Amino acid sequence: MHDLDRPRAIVVGAGPVGLTAAHELARRGMWVRLVDAAPGPARTSRAVAVHPRSLETFAQMGVVDDLLARGRRNRAFTMYSGGHRLVRLEADYTTMPTSYPYTLIVPQTETEAVLREAVARLGVDIEWGVKLTGFEQAADGVCVRLRGVDGVEESVETSWLVGCDGGHSTVRKLLGLELIGESSETWMLADAPVDTDLPPDTIYWTHTGGHALMMVPYARDGQWRLLDTAPAADGGTERLGARLSAGLGRDVKVGEAEWTSVFTFQQRMVERMQQGRVFVAGDAAHVHSPASGQGMNTGVQEAYNLAWKIAQVDRGDAGPALLDTYSEERVPIGEALLGSTRTATFLVQLKSLLAAAALPAVFAVVRAVPPLRRAIQRKVLGGMSGLRIGYGASSLTTVEAYEYVVGAGPVVMSVSVPTPEPGPGRRITEAQVHHPSSPGCRSLHDELRDPRWTLLLSEGGTGPGDTPVGVAVTAAVQYGEWLSVRTVGGRCADGPAPLADPDARLRIALGLAPGCWVLVRPDGYVAARGAQLTRTALDRALAPLRLAGPLAGEALREPGPGLPTPVHRPKEH
Repeated sequence: MHDLDRPRAIVVGAGPVGLTAAHELARRGMWVRLVDAAPGPARTSRAVAVHPRSLETFAQMGVVDDLLARGRRNRAFTMYSGGHRLVRLEADYTTMPTSYPYTLIVPQTETEAVLREAVARLGVDIEWGVKLTGFEQAADGVCVRLRGVDGVEESVETSWLVGCDGGHSTVRKLLGLELIGESSETWMLADAPVDTDLPPDTIYWTHTGGHALMMVPYARDGQWRLLDTAPAADGGTERLGARLSAGLGRDVKVGEAEWTSVFTFQQRMVERMQQGRVFVAGDAAHVHSPASGQGMNTGVQEAYNLAWKIAQVDRGDAGPALLDTYSEERVPIGEALLGSTRTATFLVQLKSLLAAAALPAVFAVVRAVPPLRRAIQRKVLGGMSGLRIGYGASSLTTVEAYEYVVGAGPVVMSVSVPTPEPGPGRRITEAQVHHPSSPGCRSLHDELRDPRWTLLLSEGGTGPGDTPVGVAVTAAVQYGEWLSVRTVGGRCADGPAPLADPDARLRIALGLAPGCWVLVRPDGYVAARGAQLTRTALDRALAPLRLAGPLAGEALREPGPGLPTPVHRPKEH
C-alpha cells in the first residue's frame, strides 16, 4: 500500500487522552484514524477536575476558552471533621505563576465534547464501534486489524499506533506490557443534586469518625460530585445525606443520583510506554486512585508529550531516538504519581482513628500559623496542579554554563553567571508572563499556540565571530518547517519575525538581555538557553533531535528588511 493511501497514525480510544493525541497529530498535518470500540461517546463522567497545567495545554491547543465556559473555577479546599470546620485552604499560586490559577470543575463528558468538536474541525472523524483485534509491527509500519460494527474485519497499514484505550487496554495487553502494582480500596462516585447551605466555592472533605467523604460543586447550581470512601453494600446514595450531615454539622439532603459507580481502584503502571512504533498513554499505561484527580490530567499530558514527537519523526525532521524520550520523560512522572496518589488516598479516606482524633489539634496549629498554612497550600497545589513537573533530566534538555562576553579590544573575557529562570527543563510559563495588558506577554502566549518549536532571540545582540542575528536567520531558513524563530522586542532589521515587546516586560520576565536566547519545545518546556546565540550553542541544543545536517555547516545569510518569515503549513494528506 502506498504511503499516501494509508493513515499516518491510528489512535485507539476516543476519550480525552485519545482525543488529545489525535488533535495534536492532526494539527501537525498528519492523517489520523481515531477508533473506539464503544458505540458512542460516554454518558457518565469519571474525571471532573482539570488542573492548571492541563488548562495551559488546552490553551496551546486552542480549546481552553470553550472548556472554561462549561466549568466552575475552584480555588479552595475546605476540611471538616465530626461536624466542625477544621480549615479552609485557599489556592495560592504565588510561587507557581500561571494564567489559570484554579482547578476547573467540569464533567469529563463536557471535556470530551469540546475535544470532539476540536478534532472534527481538523477533519478527524471518530469511528465508533470499531474494535482493534490485533496488530503486527514491521520496520516501516504497523499492520492493524480492526473489526467494525458490522463484524467485518479490515487490515490497515499505518506508521504509528497509539493506545489510549483505558485500564483494560487491548494495545497494552497485545504488547505484553504488565501493569505492576497492587489493588487498593473500594469507593463510590455519584453525581447528584444536593440541598445544602454550603457555598459552592470550594471542594469539601469531611471525616465522620469511620470514613471520609468529598463533595465537589459543578457549574450547574445544586449539582455535586460525591465521593464515599466506604460505600454501602448496595452501592446506593441513601446514606450519603446522613453521613454528610454528621461530618459537616449541618443538614444535607442528597437527591436521586444521575449516575453512581462503585469500583475497586488499583495502583499500577507499566515499566515502559513504547515498543517499536506502538505506544500507550493514560489509563492504558497506569491506573491509580482518583483521590487527587490526576488520571485524566496525566493522560492528557502524556498524549501532548507524545504527539509532537511522533509528528516530527514522521516528517523526517528528527531521528527515531526522539521517540525514546517519551518513556524517558513520562515513566518517572507516572512513578511519582503513584506515590503521591497513595498519600492522597490515605489522607482522603483517613481510616486511622488516632489520626482522625488528632485532626482538630493539627489544624488548630495550621490556622494559627499563617506561614504554615501557606506552605501547606502551596505543597498541595504543587502536587495537584502539574505546574511543577519538569524535564530537567531529559536527554532533550541542554544545560550549560551561562556566560557573557565582556570587554573590548585586546581585553575580552567570559563571565559566568547563574542561569536565569525558567531554566532548561522547566515550563516557559513559570516566568511572570501572565499580564494580559502586556503586548509581549500576549505575543508569547500566541506563539505557544504554534505547533512548532520556538527559538526566542532578544534583539540587540552582538558578539565575536557568529552574530546572534545571523544564526537566527539561518535557523529560520533551514528549520522553518518545524522551528519558529522570533526576535523579541526587535524590528525587521534586528532579526527574523519580530515579536512585539514595547515595554520590555517579556524580556525582563524571561531574563533576556540583548543577544540572549531561549529554545522552547512544542509542549512549552525550555530545552536550552544561553547568553549569546552561536551556531555551536544552537547545534548543541538541537543535537538530541538527530537532525540530518548541522547548522554549523550552513552559510550565514545577512538579515535584511525583505527577509521572509517561515509560516507553518501542515502537509496535505
